[in-house]
Amino acid sequence: MRVLIAEDERVLADAVAEWLRRKAFAVDVVYDGAQALEHLQVHAYDVLVLDRDLPRVHGDAVCRVVADSMASTRVLMVTAAATVDDRVSGLALGADDYLPKPFALTELTARVHALARRARPAAPPVLERSGLRVDPAQREAFRDGQRLRLANKEFAVLTELLLAEGAVVSAEQLLEKAWDENIDPFTNTVRVTVMKLRKKLGEPQVVETVAGVGYRVR
Repeated sequence: MRVLIAEDERVLADAVAEWLRRKAFAVDVVYDGAQALEHLQVHAYDVLVLDRDLPRVHGDAVCRVVADSMASTRVLMVTAAATVDDRVSGLALGADDYLPKPFALTELTARVHALARRARPAAPPVLERSGLRVDPAQREAFRDGQRLRLANKEFAVLTELLLAEGAVVSAEQLLEKAWDENIDPFTNTVRVTVMKLRKKLGEPQVVETVAGVGYRVR
């Protein structure tokens, strides 16, 4: 799942990004509204964590653009203004949820997970297939009841494969959803991550390579 954080308080933005990365999200960070709009045009984000009072382009304007033209991206608006009228006006702009500052990182994570599920058609809270069980919100993965110890990117790749419900997911799609913008698009990191994931999943293998196309969980 991929998240864009648009927040002009750099220390806060970077802290939230680091926290979400530890929860296996792919996270990009921008510090003003103009950068947010640029990133939204390039990448397909599941969730935008949007500070309302951004410089250059106000958060309200960014929210309107997302609501009008990016139906798959959910908006979690955050701001120090926490009155009922503020929340109502933020939701009226097209935000999907509203979180006043200061907030607990655990609550923000729960809200991001909830919105990410809504960003995809009929995505259940717990993913199950071929003896695998993944709970993205709790960051837990099991095979045949045995807990799996997965690195963040391994967990993210497995989540994306299970969300595909047996369909093939290309390496490019995995890069888009499981890695941030700093990844080299020509890297072999997807192949290496899948190789490590297969080793941890054990036998019989359930992650299949479809030559020239991508990967799927049978």
